Amino acid sequence: MTVPMLEVRDLNVDIPLPHGRLHAVRGISLSVGTGESVGLVGESGSGKSLALRALLGLLPHPARIMSGTVLIDGEDLTGMAPQQLHRRLTDTMSMIFQDSLTALNPVKRVGDQIAEAPRRKLGKSRSEARAIAVDLMSRVGIADAERRYELYPHQLSGGMRQRICIAIALSTKPRLILADEPTTALDVTIQAQVLGVLSKLKQDENVGLLLVSHDLAVVSQTCSRLYVMYAGKLVESGDLLDLVQSPKHPYTFSLLRSVPDPDRRVHRLLTIEGQPPDLSQPIVGCSFAPRCPFAVDLCARQEPPLEPVVVVDRRAVAPQTEPGPPRKSACWKVDTAPMWPSLISDEMAVRR
Repeated sequence: MTVPMLEVRDLNVDIPLPHGRLHAVRGISLSVGTGESVGLVGESGSGKSLALRALLGLLPHPARIMSGTVLIDGEDLTGMAPQQLHRRLTDTMSMIFQDSLTALNPVKRVGDQIAEAPRRKLGKSRSEARAIAVDLMSRVGIADAERRYELYPHQLSGGMRQRICIAIALSTKPRLILADEPTTALDVTIQAQVLGVLSKLKQDENVGLLLVSHDLAVVSQTCSRLYVMYAGKLVESGDLLDLVQSPKHPYTFSLLRSVPDPDRRVHRLLTIEGQPPDLSQPIVGCSFAPRCPFAVDLCARQEPPLEPVVVVDRRAVAPQTEPGPPRKSACWKVDTAPMWPSLISDEMAVRR
């Protein structure tokens, strides 16, 4: 079996509170292969961004990693000296941040911020680093890059600043890019250009991508595999196409139902009723049970484990045999997944 470039095992991140702790990331495990594009999706507050920041030791104060293991090319980084660990992580991964305004130095020219890594990490001369920076600015869709190299962050729009952050992430030639909502501030046209840059980088240089997003359309354009996160835990994972066409967790099913279909006329948009649980309080049973239209008594009493899904077709029930990481779901009622669309349709008909 091929060793993944990045593997995370049982990652837990807590945020201390005056009267207890908020369990923001609760035991997630994931992997990214060399040159693979993987998505991590979920609604706001699910812990996606904190999980990503934890991989590079960039958690905001006072959040802290409580437990977990990170492996790069099968090498366990636990126990490494801080400087050695930092070097190993930054030599392998680079990050695109969501908030470009806080990610950039307000008193330094944006071009110099892109050129800094080529000079310090790649040993390029000042002129070579500048040329790299100008080229990256053009590749991420910034027109007149030579002139804009000299500008400061406050002189650029939010979309331009985000593209500068993307160029900085690309400047070190990483093997894996951690992208935290990289297209949030961009219009649809520029968003497509940026996703095209990331896809081309993957093809040309075999760079991996771990993309955090709440936008299923963005993930569908870019990724081949998907993890779905809810209330700090992974609730489903698998091949993107398979997962989108046949969700095996009610949360994934509900997310997909909430996406507007331009080919269908609707009177109101579908939403997921209720609110996510309070992660500072103990959670008994499935965290999605209070919002789940298919929940049974067992769901409220016992938390379902994230386990390989049994593939169901019209002829037989058999364990999944496809290569690669198995399709997984954390749901007691996963065997009823093929009936979920009809059950929801019947319920809506009764409400009318």
